[in-house]
Amino acid sequence: MNHVKEYRKRKGLSQKALADEIGVARQTINLIEKNKYNPSLNLCLKLANALGTDLNSLFWSGESSMSE
Repeated sequence: MNHVKEYRKRKGLSQKALADEIGVARQTINLIEKNKYNPSLNLCLKLANALGTDLNSLFWSGESSMSE
């Protein structure tokens, strides 16, 4: 389970806006949020940067650390 959708919504971004910011198609964001696409490390880093968090919080922690 990843927290991409949670962080994206918290930042007030649409899937399209996030996709445009990191240079991918909106469908890619949709698939990542649904855990149907395994992004490359480079793409993970771009997502974390754009969403203002780290890889662990975004992809691997059991709970979202958005309240920190």
